[in-house]
Amino acid sequence: MKTKSMKIRLLVLGVIALFLSTVSCKEKGCTDPNASNYDPSAEKDDGSCVIIDPPQDSLTHVSGSIASDVTWTPDQIYLLEGKVVVANGATLTILPGTIIKGDQGTESLASALIIARGAQINACGAASQPIIFTSVLDDIQIGQLSGTNLQENDFGLWGGLIVLGNAPISAGDGDTESQIEGIPAVESYGAFGGTNPTDNSGSLCYISIRHGGTALSAGKEINGLTLGGVGSSTTINNIEVIANFDDGIEFFGGTVNASNLIVGFQGYDGIDVDMNYSGTISNFVVVNGGLSDEALEIDGPEGSTYTSGLFNLTDGSVWAYGGAQARGEFKSKAQGTITNVNVDTVKVRISFESDCSTLKTDAWTHLTQASPTLVFSGTEFSIVDVFTSTKDPNDDPCTGVPTAFQQSDAENAMSSTTATGADASVFNSWSWMAYHSKL
Repeated sequence: MKTKSMKIRLLVLGVIALFLSTVSCKEKGCTDPNASNYDPSAEKDDGSCVIIDPPQDSLTHVSGSIASDVTWTPDQIYLLEGKVVVANGATLTILPGTIIKGDQGTESLASALIIARGAQINACGAASQPIIFTSVLDDIQIGQLSGTNLQENDFGLWGGLIVLGNAPISAGDGDTESQIEGIPAVESYGAFGGTNPTDNSGSLCYISIRHGGTALSAGKEINGLTLGGVGSSTTINNIEVIANFDDGIEFFGGTVNASNLIVGFQGYDGIDVDMNYSGTISNFVVVNGGLSDEALEIDGPEGSTYTSGLFNLTDGSVWAYGGAQARGEFKSKAQGTITNVNVDTVKVRISFESDCSTLKTDAWTHLTQASPTLVFSGTEFSIVDVFTSTKDPNDDPCTGVPTAFQQSDAENAMSSTTATGADASVFNSWSWMAYHSKL
């Protein structure tokens, strides 16, 4: 028979046990407070979260031209409907943690955010609050780093981000200006290039661009991030492009410097350099998936203007995922320096394209660093396949390849070098790649 004091003691112990069971954490469960099955006692997410659709009053529809200064805030999801253009003289500010989604549609109905010449975008997130551009089909919600329903092969679901400036470019036919891919020539907001190397288009920091690359016009898919004639006063760092149908990031001329770039699972090239881009790209990672093409496609001037600029690619790593290949294509007009780049993959292709009428007889000098315009320094390629071709590696090769050019020498030179490559740890706390364990 229990005494009164024993009953009180048992009651107290029961209350304590109930309290401890309430506050103690489970190892796994749904840790997303936006989910209907949120479990506050879970320490690690188990992927079981059921996302609650955001209320309509937290969704802001955006379309047409932005002609005056505006700020987008993280308490809203912004839906791009068609091509949204920040016009000359206007500034779009995007605060940390904001999510922007692109509506469905292709060509004339494609969604994209375009920063015209003379406009600015000031979009700097933080490692704890990146700014995320993605598709309307992505179930990501306010406060989240990633949705649950789209993966690395879900691409072409919206357009992308285009930034255009007044910095020098080398376009064909001696042109100093050009029209960005996918925007009809009648649309003046698509023009880029000029004479101001220190032009300022604003700032992009801690931004993740996902699942884009749909066509803006027939056969003209766009990149995750397109930079046309962007000047050196523009700030670009900590940028991620994931699952884009076309290139990840493409530089059309310009002088802007960019650091801490990560591109993965793109449908075409990872990082593409055209029109004599002459800035510095530092600390970059490209992860090729099974549907990817070149990890790096590097070209030089296209015309007779602005032909003296030199690029720098430094501290980079290229990886192949799941048995894919990752190739580097350095074309015959490429001019700049590649320093401490590590390509650790199945096969690397270094292509020196030529029109055959001006076939380079010094192709080997590109690899022995004797070329005055293209230098590899401390750069490591695991396997090298070097050749001179016509316009396309699949075409018949040009005749007259120098007999002194030896494949084995190229392999020895590039695979015997040791390069540390990129510091990928800078992406650990905020990127889609790290969140989904793809690094």
